Order: sequence, then C-alpha cells, then structure tokens
Amino acid sequence: MCQNTKPRIVRDGFTMIELMVVVAIIAIAAAIVVPMASSAGVMQLRAAVNMVAADLEYAKSMSISRGQRHSVVFNSSTESYQIIDENGATIGHPVKKGSPYVVTFSSDSRLSGVEIVSANFDGVSTVGFDYLGIPYSISGTPAALLNAGVITLRAGGVTRTVSVEAVTGYITVSN
Repeated sequence: MCQNTKPRIVRDGFTMIELMVVVAIIAIAAAIVVPMASSAGVMQLRAAVNMVAADLEYAKSMSISRGQRHSVVFNSSTESYQIIDENGATIGHPVKKGSPYVVTFSSDSRLSGVEIVSANFDGVSTVGFDYLGIPYSISGTPAALLNAGVITLRAGGVTRTVSVEAVTGYITVSN
C-alpha cells in the first residue's frame, strides 16, 4: 500500500500581516497616551488659572458684601497667595472651616507643577478691592485706583495670565 502524504510544514513565528497589525495597534495606543501625558501640566495650569480668577472674584465679593477692603497677596517665591482683610489678617477659608485662606500650589498635588511667575499690580504683588469692588493698588499711600494688574502662571512650558482691569475689576483669563 502506497500512501501519498505530503510532509507537514511546521511554521514557527508570525506572518508579516500579523506583525503589521500589532505595530499598528501599538502606534494607535502611543498616539493616544503621549498627548495625555504631555498635557498634564497644561491641565494643572488651567485649573490653577481658573482657581486664581475665582479667588480674585471671591475677594472682590467679600469686599462688597462686608463693606470693607479685602486684598489678595501673591508670593512667587513660595508659589502661594492669601486673602486678607483690611486689618491685614488672613480670612478664614469658606470651605475648609477653621483654616486660613491660603493657597500654596507646591503643597497641592493637583497643582504642584504650577508656578507663579509674577504678580504685578502697579509694581506690587498685592491687589485690593474696596467696598464697591473697585480694584486698588497699595503701591502708594493712600491706596490708589489700580492702573494695571496681571498674574502670570506657568506649567509644562506653557504660560497663562489672569488680568484685573482698572476701575471695573473685571477679571479675565488668557488662553
């Protein structure tokens, strides 16, 4: 009896198509992950800029509602700022009861990559609001209306600014 059998071919390895599919999947995954990792600093910066703008608005509203001056004091060396009343005392935080209203970026893990590059309100790093919400500068005595005010923040090589307009106290955030 004669059997006509072909020898069995044993394949070890992958075909070219299988390798190309795997490489394509890895490339797509990398294209999704890399931008997300690089934008972490930008996300922290966006959160910090919005928080600074909201805290400036809070200080302004406290001045109006209480009928007394409140100021926001920025310190770029400690990457922090605080809200103080007209006597120079730090006010209490409205959410963290019993805590002073001090924000330090380096101690907050959500904002640790953000730095305060500068805070300039007519040459000083403090902006105040009077009982009408009008911004003033403490660069002179007595305090005078604010001419210009800008806070510059940076994270991940990206810079954003928060501006306080003279007379109106309107607060804007740069893109």
